[in-house]
This record gives sequence, structure tokens and C-alpha cells, in this order.
Amino acid sequence: MYRNILTEIDTGVGIVTLNRPERHNAFDDVMIAELADALEAMSLDSAVRVVVISSTGKSFCAGADLNWMRRAAGYSLEDNRNDAGELAEMLRRVADCPKPVVARVQGPAYGGGVGLVAACDMAVATFDTRFALTEVKLGLIPAVISPHVIAAIGERNARRYMLTAEAFSAAEAYRIGLVHEMVADAPALDAVVGEWVEALLKNGPQALAECKQLIRLVAGRPLGPKVIDHTVDAIARVRVSPEGQEGLGAFLEKRPPDWIDPVGNGGVPS
Repeated sequence: MYRNILTEIDTGVGIVTLNRPERHNAFDDVMIAELADALEAMSLDSAVRVVVISSTGKSFCAGADLNWMRRAAGYSLEDNRNDAGELAEMLRRVADCPKPVVARVQGPAYGGGVGLVAACDMAVATFDTRFALTEVKLGLIPAVISPHVIAAIGERNARRYMLTAEAFSAAEAYRIGLVHEMVADAPALDAVVGEWVEALLKNGPQALAECKQLIRLVAGRPLGPKVIDHTVDAIARVRVSPEGQEGLGAFLEKRPPDWIDPVGNGGVPS
């Protein structure tokens, strides 16, 4: 179905794999469109409870593909707006996906690749992974990815790494909040992703979607009547929802809720 990505669904987990290893999984217009389509499909698929984004080859994502950049160099202003809009929409679908999205980062991520990691809800990388926001080296700016990157690493760290374009290590990415964990190698990556997926599958699917929306609406806003009213309305609405009632009932009755399979390890109920 897709040329540049692979997709599969296994026991509640939707896996999207960037599959242009010969191009270091760099973005072009085709890959961006395919990623956007795959994320939309998994967002709407009730069989998918968690999404994992991974890559083949040595790199996670090298940013923009050079051939794509050559074509874009001759674009008009309107063409550039449309082109940038496609990337913005793909990243929005990652960030706004109602299911938790996990980035499995096995190699370097540059430019738009950093934006993709930042748009995910959680990320784990190998110790030797390098990151860089290199746009200003080309006389460009990391505009479309900036909302996601700044939300992940903060304004102060963005000032340094967006302006210097210097590469930074996985340890630094961990320190500034771009990734949540560092591990030694690919097997350890899979182990961490597996632990996160197992934990996520034990939680209410609608509660996860509501929690993601709550974070988006509350983050960065001053505490005031509007924020307080929103949080009060949100918990009241969720408490009386079918899933909220099932979760509370299961807790009080000391039984697994109906979104956990009979084995008790999460997943789609049989």
C-alpha cells in the first residue's frame, strides 16, 4: 500500500516504520503524505490502542531529502506554503492522535526527524543517537516543527540548539526532555517500548485520549477560572462516561476492567 513506510497492527499496537534506509529515512512529499495517511488510519481504527513509530537502517530520520529540497528550491511562495502545510498536517496528526504515540529512535534524527520525535508522546533512543536542528545552516528556519520541539525541550534550550545548529547527544536529549529514556542497543529499545506498551494497554482507551487532550489544553496556560472550569468539567464528564463507570466499578469490585484481555496484560478484549 505504501512505498516508503511499513505498517502493521499486532494485539492493539499499530506500528509505523519509516522504510527508506538508503535515504536515511529522510522526508519527501510522498513519505510525508504516507505518514499522514497511516496516522489517520490508526487514529480511526478501534483495533489500535497504541502507536509506535520506528525506522529501518542506521538513521531514524535525517530530516528533508536532498532531492526533495532540490525540487522545492524552485517552488513559488504558494507552492512552499502548500508543501510546508503537508508537513505541518502530518506532525499534527502525530501529536493529536487519540492513542499514545511512542518514538523508537534507533539512530540519528535531524531537522524534521527531531520534530517527529518531539510530536510523539514519549520517546526512547540509543546512547549513540545524535540529534540536530540544522535548518539555519542552510539559511532556513525550523518553523513547522517548532511548536512540537519547543513544547518538548522548552524555549531556552530551543534558543541554543535552533540557533547554533550544533549536534547533541542522546544524553543531552534526555536532559532537555526530547527523549524519556536512553538505552544501549536495539534489543534494549524493544524492551523499553514493550514495557511502555504493556503499561499503556492497561489503561482506559478513552481516558488516554481525554488525558492527551487535557494536557494540550492545560499546558502553558495560567491557572485561572477558565482552566479550573475546564478541569472540573472534564473529570465530571469522564466519571459519568461508560468507560469511567466501568473503570470505577472494576476497581471497587476488585476485577480487571473490560478493556483488559482475560490474560490481564492489556490489549484488545477477545
